[in-house]
Amino acid sequence: MLRTLFKIGLIALVGLIALKVVFGILGPLVSLVLWLVGVALRIALVGAVFYGVVRLVSPETARRIADSVRR
Repeated sequence: MLRTLFKIGLIALVGLIALKVVFGILGPLVSLVLWLVGVALRIALVGAVFYGVVRLVSPETARRIADSVRR
């Protein structure tokens, strides 16, 4: 039982060290990836709004856009 507690404590310490490495040394890389995800979401949102407006105004053009994207 005491060995199990020590093993759990050791695993927790290794996990904390791993988190410190990931967010300490690789912090700029993680922040860059999160920033790129945010930019991609904004671009996707703008594209979805644009497609929605085109679909309301000109359904035939929206159909052609959807067909060209599928190919």
